[in-house]
Amino acid sequence: MTEERSEADIAQEHEERKRQEAEQEVERTEREEEEAKEEVKALEDDPPADLSDWPGGKAKYETFGGPEHETSYDEAATSNLGPSDVRHHEDGSVEIGGEKVDDPDQFKGEPIPGGPTDPDAKGVKDRGQKRDELSEQGRDPDEAPDPAETSHAEEKTGDT
Repeated sequence: MTEERSEADIAQEHEERKRQEAEQEVERTEREEEEAKEEVKALEDDPPADLSDWPGGKAKYETFGGPEHETSYDEAATSNLGPSDVRHHEDGSVEIGGEKVDDPDQFKGEPIPGGPTDPDAKGVKDRGQKRDELSEQGRDPDEAPDPAETSHAEEKTGDT
């Protein structure tokens, strides 16, 4: 017998190495996913109030309170985020369970930077500003057509 390895032996060794590498990759991925789940689970009793304090990496993609549909919002860790039946109204009032709360500001978070409620945002109009603008144009804010509907109407009639 020769000491040279046959091509079949080399191919078999190569396939065995690839299989071992694939198994190691699966184990590493499963370990990372388990660590991410544990990181999010550790937050369930006392969730961070600030978005920047929430985890990054793979934990960012884990569902808070575990996979969906195992329990309802009020039965799971998500209940620590606040009541599920909070309703915010255009007049600024807030209801929980159909009853108005005494201090609606208690249920309002910080404005999203650059969003319509951010007082420092440039070029973004809130509802009040938009209503004022429509009124100044002599248009009834409650009757103003949606710009998307206007575009579709022009397309249908051929008007521009």
